[in-house]
Amino acid sequence: MVRVILTGGGTGGHIYPALAIAKGLLARDAETQILYVGIQDGMEARLVPEAGIAFRGISGQGLPRRLSLDTLKVIGKSFKALWETKTILREFHPDLVVGTGGYVSGPVVLTASLFNIPTLLHEQNALPGITNKILARVVRRVMVTFPESIAHFGVKNKLELVGLPVRQEIGQCSREVGAKRFGLRPDRLTLLVTGGSRGARTLNQAMINVLEHLAQYPDIQVIWATGTATYSETIEEFEKRGISWERPQWRVLEYLKDMPEALACTDLYIGRAGATSLAELMVAGIPSVLIPYPFAAENHQEHNAQALVQAGAAQIILDKECDGERLWNEVDRLISQPPLLTKMGAAARTLAQPQALNKILDLCLKTAWR
Repeated sequence: MVRVILTGGGTGGHIYPALAIAKGLLARDAETQILYVGIQDGMEARLVPEAGIAFRGISGQGLPRRLSLDTLKVIGKSFKALWETKTILREFHPDLVVGTGGYVSGPVVLTASLFNIPTLLHEQNALPGITNKILARVVRRVMVTFPESIAHFGVKNKLELVGLPVRQEIGQCSREVGAKRFGLRPDRLTLLVTGGSRGARTLNQAMINVLEHLAQYPDIQVIWATGTATYSETIEEFEKRGISWERPQWRVLEYLKDMPEALACTDLYIGRAGATSLAELMVAGIPSVLIPYPFAAENHQEHNAQALVQAGAAQIILDKECDGERLWNEVDRLISQPPLLTKMGAAARTLAQPQALNKILDLCLKTAWR
């Protein structure tokens, strides 16, 4: 029986890969003991127990970008987190600790390495986060998603290109089943638009203009998740402009629950460039227009997007340059060239790592004390 601590938090991009690893380890051996260590008031404190995984919270907070009194408070929390982690390690006796990023990974992985407990890191983004670049020097192996990130680590002998684990359902659903789920036709070109669970205001405002143009093309279908925080204002803007948004070929939603089905019937994705979203696009083989979130740590979404652009799988529009006409011109150019969309989708699939989870699990079991 293997005992594993997983740690990562701050955003879903760090939490969901860790949960995928947890579920994968349990699927291989139901006797595996797993404990997730995260920030006690972070989003992981809710998501992890909901997934049925044991959770322990510690103190912690990301460092402010500018030196201030808050910086001292954060440093104090970090020292407290080291002590709390030491207690958890002594109580749980892990055979392996796996960090997936975010500031919570710092004290947990560092303390484990000081106790000589086997440690692994997983980096989701093309540009590694500061925490992972520091921790790379003390862990056994560093697993990366994009080959572009390898150049940013100073420990080349520890690196392993594995990809990012995605939900098993991605790429398994037929186009017909996916279209039926949304009441759409499988034989028509379909756009999928999403700015994340809360939404992306810049993207939403630009998409309203795009839909004004698409109103003239009833054969083009749209699935658009506006996000929970921006749904009401998006609908109000439709009404202000006198645009009828409840059309047979459009699905304007607050939140998209059925992403595998949506991807199955999608011909072009328009949205942010988080690592998890891009990994799913690659497995599904879908071309994209990416508008990276400009305030992501170290601007990592733009680096993620550029990895797909360089492979010929995507086009990029910077958030500050994204307006309705610019986005429409790009969408119009792509949808008017079906062979180009096919070529971009094939390029996306060449970047996919469908066996990412198995590679990660193999490394976990190879590295852990037995």
